[in-house]
Amino acid sequence: MGRVLGSLLLVTAAGAFTAAAAPVPGTPPVTPLDRVVPAPAMVAPGGAPYRITRDTAIRVADTREARRIGAYLASLLRPSTGFPLPVTTQGRGGIRLHLDPGRYGAEGYRLDSGSGGVTITAGAPAGLFHGVQTLRQLLPAAVESATERRGPWLIAGGTVQDRPRYGWRGAMLDVPRDLGSVERVQLAERYVDALALYKLNRLHLRLGDGGPSLPAEDGGPGGHWTADDYRAIVRYAAARFVEVVPEIGLGARWAGGDADDADAVDRAVRDLAALTPGRHLHIGGDEPHLTGDEEYGAFVDLVQSAVARYGRTAVGWHRITGAQPARGTLAQYRGVDGTGADERARVVAAARAGTGLILSPADRTRLDLAYPEPGACLDGSDPVGVRRSYDWDPGRYLAGVPEPAVKGVGASLGTGKAATGDALARLAFPRLPGVAELGWSPADTHDWDAYRVRLAAQGPRWDTLGIAYHRSPEVPWPTG
Repeated sequence: MGRVLGSLLLVTAAGAFTAAAAPVPGTPPVTPLDRVVPAPAMVAPGGAPYRITRDTAIRVADTREARRIGAYLASLLRPSTGFPLPVTTQGRGGIRLHLDPGRYGAEGYRLDSGSGGVTITAGAPAGLFHGVQTLRQLLPAAVESATERRGPWLIAGGTVQDRPRYGWRGAMLDVPRDLGSVERVQLAERYVDALALYKLNRLHLRLGDGGPSLPAEDGGPGGHWTADDYRAIVRYAAARFVEVVPEIGLGARWAGGDADDADAVDRAVRDLAALTPGRHLHIGGDEPHLTGDEEYGAFVDLVQSAVARYGRTAVGWHRITGAQPARGTLAQYRGVDGTGADERARVVAAARAGTGLILSPADRTRLDLAYPEPGACLDGSDPVGVRRSYDWDPGRYLAGVPEPAVKGVGASLGTGKAATGDALARLAFPRLPGVAELGWSPADTHDWDAYRVRLAAQGPRWDTLGIAYHRSPEVPWPTG
């Protein structure tokens, strides 16, 4: 998760929001520094805002990654502002992206804004990228437009210092089986863009049994990712500092007798590792009911060994804790409030023995479940409202789990019940940003009443981006 930010240790009451300064009569409104999602760790408003104009340049460190992030920022701002926004390593003022190795950790950043310019400082490129997402949210929603819009383009004065609470902030996507290759890739790319906007850094991609180029388990038309499709998503995500974590359902194949030869499992893991530059492979493992305990334990051991052999870290659904998680393996918990005591006890025991946990309680973070409002249900599935999805603390969710054992959070979006991009977007929004905030923001910023106001302010941005979303009555959306 990166080293603790030394500068933040000097800030008292980190995470508390400082009240925004009252606007000066006659000046255009600006977005307060604390109006973004996820909530920053520390906000100190003050001073005059910075105005982006035709003369603004984006000034970057002379490194490949800094230039790439500068070009990304320019590509976001040019269509709506109509300004040239050159990316340069020379000059002063404007928007500056500055790398200061050794500070701010792997993903943290500092944003300083005033009348003379905006500077985003980070210790690593991922931090610069996250700072750009904050800057983006501080601009009017019209900045997301693909066509030129009228400003002014103001960024509130002051300082934001920020870093993530957890290193793992993910969301699963199981793309509809009936989509063609182009549509499948486009849908995944739009999902990655949404993850990046809210500082999520893992795309848990459900590939089906066997991985790319092999049919998915339902055998429907299309129904599989080709290796080329998969590579395209990996590249697109990596450019946005999102690691693709592929999941292959080897457990079902093992239980069905299709993978009774250990060469078969090794080959599937080897081929997937060759296509996946990231550190993690998700082995599934939610199938102990299909086999006896002994057979299931043998399967978990076999797949974990294969993953380690190819230099990766295994992630599995929490039922692998009923077997023997290898050192370093992460268990992804997707139990619910009614999960049995014995099952919870196994997870707690594994965590106390050193297994890291990713928390994905299904009755809070499954985005494909219904909303509670009439007409918002899919097919009678248990409803999950916006508040319920947001209003829990990962660090205290499972009694008896040491807080350091919690490595992060993960949402999931299965797509068996919705086949169109808009239908999927309405399931993810407005719940996905809440899960992102749980993974990023300090625990002491967690407040439903404050969050729902910040979430409501995202509505016009989604409208401009063309993101369909459910207008939950729990959120005070802007009118007019």
